[in-house]
Amino acid sequence: MHSREHALEQLVGGNLMSESVESKPQSVADFEKVANAAAGPVAQFKDETETFGKRVHRFFHTHPTAAPSFVLLLTIIAFTIIVGDRFFHPFNLSLVLQQVTIIGVLGIAQTLIILTAGIDLSVGAIMVLSSVMMGRLAMDFGWPPSLALLGGLMAGAIMGAINGSLVTRLKLPPFIVTLGTWNIFFALNLWYSKSETIRSQDIEATAPLLQWTGISFEFLSARLTLGSLLMLVLCAVVWYALNWTPWGKHVYATGDDPGAAELAGIRTDRVLLSVYVVAGLICAIGAWVLIGRIGSVSPQAGITANLDSITAVVIGGTSLFGGRGSIVGTLIGALIVGLFRNGLALAGVDVLWQEFTVGMLIIVAVSVDQWIRK
Repeated sequence: MHSREHALEQLVGGNLMSESVESKPQSVADFEKVANAAAGPVAQFKDETETFGKRVHRFFHTHPTAAPSFVLLLTIIAFTIIVGDRFFHPFNLSLVLQQVTIIGVLGIAQTLIILTAGIDLSVGAIMVLSSVMMGRLAMDFGWPPSLALLGGLMAGAIMGAINGSLVTRLKLPPFIVTLGTWNIFFALNLWYSKSETIRSQDIEATAPLLQWTGISFEFLSARLTLGSLLMLVLCAVVWYALNWTPWGKHVYATGDDPGAAELAGIRTDRVLLSVYVVAGLICAIGAWVLIGRIGSVSPQAGITANLDSITAVVIGGTSLFGGRGSIVGTLIGALIVGLFRNGLALAGVDVLWQEFTVGMLIIVAVSVDQWIRK
């Protein structure tokens, strides 16, 4: 019995060994056949043809300024047809550019904040309070105009640092923080200025440097101001900082995903604080532009500029969820708002419907942003 089982085991074992030996490749050619078979495709997936809608979506996603540029082109064509030659008159274009300058400067500051997934409702109050400090330091305290200007710039940076400290240290939402500081800075503005306006003649006699941004010159039959050139220079500097410096990369990373940015070694609190300080400084530069624009120092000027800056940023393609947008898009958005209001005014549309149209633009811009982010 045992001998039969032993014989059966030997027989089966011998067959298995012979099969395994026969299944193994015995030459280099056999090895190459096995290797080529293993290198073949394991699985195949059907390549779906990209539709026109997907191509358009991908184009707008990779080019954030494409959508606002397209809207700007449509705006120019529409009002050229509706209004006619008056829309492209040099005087009219000069007026639009002067109106857009202040919103453009504040829009640059607002863009930095929104890129970090925040929002700053106090940019207008910072600008006005900084302008009042420039004027009062020069007129009431007798400071040299250059020192008064420097004092106003420092005041703007300090107010930005206050916003940034409350956001980073106390971990408060930016919307709530800047809503509170908006009221605080506005109250300080009324208290410090005593609700009095410093006349243009007095500034011209004592501190003409504060009105420097209002100096105009002719360019291609249109009159531009030094404030407009300052806005373009500021735009170029911030654009370079965002796209070609580590700080700019950290700003985008912090706004896109703070948790991932921290894991990558980015100190997000420092980045946020620096963004608010720079934004406050830019708002103070906007105060200098404001004085040159109106010629005087008024505690009531530019109070609603915070909403206009947010409008320019949103229409310019910067995402309210952070991590996506550009400074150039903000300037295009400011131009769209300025041209819309100017074109509707030339067409005889009531101010009420002008604001209605701008509100519709904001809703459409946010809807497009949501579609692009999908």
